[in-house]
Amino acid sequence: MANLSKSQAQSRADQVQAFRAEQEFLKNQGLLQLPESTANTIRQYHDELLDELQQSQDVDLSDGAKSLSLGMQIVSFLGASALAASLFFLFYQYWGYFSTASQVAVLVSAPLLSLALALWVRRLDSSGYYAKLAALVSFSSWVLNIVMLGSIFNMTPSPNALAVFALYGFLLAYLLQVRLLLAAAMFCSFIFIGAQFGTWMGSYWVYVGEFPEHIFLPAFLFFIVPILINQDRFHGFSSIYQILSTIAFFIALLILANWGRASYLPWSNSAIEGSYQLLGFVASALLVIYGIRTNATKLMLTGNVFFALFLYTKFFDWWWGWLPKYVFFLLIGLTAILAMVVFNRLRKLQQQGGRYEN
Repeated sequence: MANLSKSQAQSRADQVQAFRAEQEFLKNQGLLQLPESTANTIRQYHDELLDELQQSQDVDLSDGAKSLSLGMQIVSFLGASALAASLFFLFYQYWGYFSTASQVAVLVSAPLLSLALALWVRRLDSSGYYAKLAALVSFSSWVLNIVMLGSIFNMTPSPNALAVFALYGFLLAYLLQVRLLLAAAMFCSFIFIGAQFGTWMGSYWVYVGEFPEHIFLPAFLFFIVPILINQDRFHGFSSIYQILSTIAFFIALLILANWGRASYLPWSNSAIEGSYQLLGFVASALLVIYGIRTNATKLMLTGNVFFALFLYTKFFDWWWGWLPKYVFFLLIGLTAILAMVVFNRLRKLQQQGGRYEN
């Protein structure tokens, strides 16, 4: 059990709890009567297993404990944000009193000391909440380090700083299994790669947001990371890679589908917008199919949401200006009902396939 990740250990504990609940139900219905020796052996095995999982991975063994764990995650995020803000304002409050050498020493040591603290706390605390809090503070210190060093030595702003932020964010995320830092590192990577593309295309890097097509390549690369590299040891990392990638990809598509002037394509605005609208429909439908086939519920939901957004924005372009408003919203409602019928049919087919596989 020591080789299990926190998410795998929690899933194993949930299996045991579900087995016990079903066993008790069948026993009360008179459908399952195990010999007393067998029942005692199973119960003892599960007790030892749950105790080992709780000691090694600090799993939650009740709904109340899971709710408290969620609360601890929220509180740890708020605490880390407050500590990072405190560190930031502390630096600015007394910064002018230090010499340049002292400023550099403080800036370099702050992220290193906070990283060492996070690793030390992780060894003492099996839950990982305090280590994650320290990791968020370390990342904030690292960002502040780069920004302040650039200010001290009057360096020209560069997108390379975002690459440094991203690398440190990925390092902390994988060392301490912090999903929020993985998302932050991905965000920095999107901006850095987009800025590099913009520089190669002849624009200044700070205008990266004006060219949504820069997002397509990093979105694709991050989406396939969990496909190429197994992420089972890191709870939630696969979902973050794929969901954030698809959200970034579809937001860029949605912008281009309604604002063709932001594209590099040498076509008319109407042709560009029409092409990206079609691509949006196809890509969101393919994402729904992929989510169904891989049992990725969140990806399927993301595809549904963006398919609806593309559809409704197209309805608005077609009909809002000349249809009576009640007819327009009636068509929206009928379309929603049709989508519900289609999705319900897909759901039943999925359930039948799962029943046959079992």
